[in-house]
Amino acid sequence: MHNQLIWPLFAMALLSSLVWLRLFQTRIGEMKRRQIHPQQVATSVQTSLLEDTRAADNFRNLFELPVLFYLAILLAIHLNFENIILLLLAWAFVALRFLHSYIHCTYNRVMDRFRVYLISGIMLWSFWVVLAYLFLIK
Repeated sequence: MHNQLIWPLFAMALLSSLVWLRLFQTRIGEMKRRQIHPQQVATSVQTSLLEDTRAADNFRNLFELPVLFYLAILLAIHLNFENIILLLLAWAFVALRFLHSYIHCTYNRVMDRFRVYLISGIMLWSFWVVLAYLFLIK
């Protein structure tokens, strides 16, 4: 099971890159369609001119809780605390974040997104609890 926790880390990076590409696709498409000059959306306040901000909102969201995920994964690898529980929690978090991004970037129903966000958060905090427990008994 050596270094298996690196794969969920790569998967989260993949998710961020996919949402980043979606952000460019939607933003550039809308700007062309509506003939918005790039300088008109030079600041975050000015981006309110854009109608479809789902991908941009989700991309920003990928740098909130997932940052703690990246840290937890790297810490677990560094401390050599890889085990099946951490691996399952990591993959559960990643799968839920993929689902969260899908919801956010498509139909964006808040309660669906919130439920997935909440469960993914529970997976992340559980990962940290297990990590702390493993550190304490070491």
